[in-house]
Amino acid sequence: MTTYRFEHTLDGRTYHIDVVAVSAGRWRAQMARRAGIRTALMPFYGTTPQEAAAALIRWLVVASPGQSGAASA
Repeated sequence: MTTYRFEHTLDGRTYHIDVVAVSAGRWRAQMARRAGIRTALMPFYGTTPQEAAAALIRWLVVASPGQSGAASA
């Protein structure tokens, strides 16, 4: 299974996002799992890996305490 990896920096913090296919034309993005770090963030879906990652990034921007909106992907 192919995993697409994206990085996004928001308010000085780097987020690692993994995106995998769940069916034809449906991709799931979630925070990358790291050893010893729990993640309870819900997955986000899209029709392409980029669309799924963008949905998660939009949520991160809204949920960020600084809500800077300054994004890089």
